[in-house]
Amino acid sequence: MSDEARTPGSGQEQVRPDPPREQGEEVSRPLIELRGVSMRFRTQQVLRDISLDIERGQTVCFIGESGCGKTVMLKLIIGLLRPTTGTVLFDGRDIAGLHGKDLIKLRLRFGFLFQMAALFDSLTVYDNVAFGLREHHLCDEAEVRRIVADRLQEVGLPAGLERKKPAELSGGQRKRVGLARALALNPQVMLYDEPTTGLDPIMTDVINELILQTKKSQQATGIVVTHEMKTVTKVADRVVMFFPLARLGPGDPQIIYDGPPEGLDDAADARVRQFVRGEAGERLREMAQQRTST
Repeated sequence: MSDEARTPGSGQEQVRPDPPREQGEEVSRPLIELRGVSMRFRTQQVLRDISLDIERGQTVCFIGESGCGKTVMLKLIIGLLRPTTGTVLFDGRDIAGLHGKDLIKLRLRFGFLFQMAALFDSLTVYDNVAFGLREHHLCDEAEVRRIVADRLQEVGLPAGLERKKPAELSGGQRKRVGLARALALNPQVMLYDEPTTGLDPIMTDVINELILQTKKSQQATGIVVTHEMKTVTKVADRVVMFFPLARLGPGDPQIIYDGPPEGLDDAADARVRQFVRGEAGERLREMAQQRTST
């Protein structure tokens, strides 16, 4: 599917994604490449020397304890943050070197489902989903209406809900509206930040099914930050587990697992097995040692 075919609508002047590269180059190199990436906020280092490739069409789950840098990774990949050191490449281009319209073109190739959906409270559901299309002048209003209706139907929301405000929706409905808004731009890459947080088990599975559906219908690459192991086992082609830097030695790698979801239970690293099984014994011992040392 070409970038032009993926751009919704026509009419007004549009900010279009960059044209695709030569076919051989596109097939041979990963879509997203991180090379020696570190991220520091003042005195706090969150990521250290991360090198990682993400292939086209792959769904990757980032897992690990809170505070280990998973959401920071998403923001680096989309260019919301720039690494302290190292390089983030998207489709062979250094994201740190993009500015203005070039950076807008890059971000139009991404959809981002935020942890709490991040809907605009003052806008209706319809206007939330239409926001990106209107903001970037991607199509006329008739096409906006068609796309909004299609996307709301795609995520299973009933007719009539488009007139409501976010405050009138359940948590699961807000998540689905956020997903519809992200999908309105037909993204090449979908980023999901804790997509099932705060949802009941049934709605969690609904969101998981929608992630799978998005991969199939949009042929999209997916990156999912989650603590929900049912999400991992259901949607992931690959799992990358990060470990908090504060609990690592100077030379220890921060990525402690990178492989298929079915390998997590029998991973060689005990920290991986403890995390996926929810076994807190080792962590409780560390916390007790910290208390006695202080």
